[in-house]
Amino acid sequence: MKAVKSASIQESKGDRIFNVLNYTVLILFTLSVLYPLVYVLSASFSSSNAVISGRVWLWPVEFNLQGYEAVFKNKQVWVGFGNSIYYAVVGTFFNVMVTLMAAYPLSRKDFFIRNVIMAVFVFTMMFGGGLIPNYLLIKSLGLLDTRWALIVPGLMSVMSVIIARTYFQTTIPDEILEAAHLDGCSDYKFLIKIVAPLSVPIIAVLSLFYAVGHWNTYFAALLYLKSPDLFPLQIILRDVLVKNTFDEEIITDVVGAAQREGMRELLKYSLIVVSTIPVLVIYPFIQRHFVKGMMIGSLKG
Repeated sequence: MKAVKSASIQESKGDRIFNVLNYTVLILFTLSVLYPLVYVLSASFSSSNAVISGRVWLWPVEFNLQGYEAVFKNKQVWVGFGNSIYYAVVGTFFNVMVTLMAAYPLSRKDFFIRNVIMAVFVFTMMFGGGLIPNYLLIKSLGLLDTRWALIVPGLMSVMSVIIARTYFQTTIPDEILEAAHLDGCSDYKFLIKIVAPLSVPIIAVLSLFYAVGHWNTYFAALLYLKSPDLFPLQIILRDVLVKNTFDEEIITDVVGAAQREGMRELLKYSLIVVSTIPVLVIYPFIQRHFVKGMMIGSLKG
């Protein structure tokens, strides 16, 4: 039997021009996003003299690890790093747990007041008390200058609840719930034993969103925290980037007093790299769930 050759689709001149322009724009956009990241990474591995003189463009100049040595010798960085990990892990755990507990009942058709509760949730997305009432609320609850001040106020995101609710509605058939009830399964057991294992993609998406939010928390920590022992890493980074301050004894031990200004510039880039490493490490492990969870959870149900 003679093989049938599939005819290739010929692109028109307009299609070819569109593809060239499209690829060109995408390449330029990708380069505009990647270059700052490459520059920061290269500057962090360069010497302080090369950084302050502007000789770093793409590759490290006079490669050394002075910036990282100064960063990791400073106790503030370690305290901030540990606090950020605590906020990200503990905060994300409670965030995901509360979000699932709120989203699952709202996805059930037999929950007769689900539309009313959903309307109240959406109302909070459009209207808020403002900065001063929020601060007074945190103060009246006794959460000022405590770790819970960065966890309790943002315990649940309404947008995450909407995404998780839509995921449950589109992926958990009602027949499974009916069969579980016939077998004597309670609602709590059904949520833990059946719904949660089937919801790994959306749990991975929610965990990433919440973890990145906690890791990057800055303004709330600036408002509610006073003790340096509770500061997250972003506050330490702010002290270096904005206030341009760092432990001068550490700087003296590394490069000497004559190069303090150059060392401060080098420390900025080193701290930026250190603060972004955890997110870059976590993302590959949940990437395979990320696209699926986002696509399914974003469908309107």
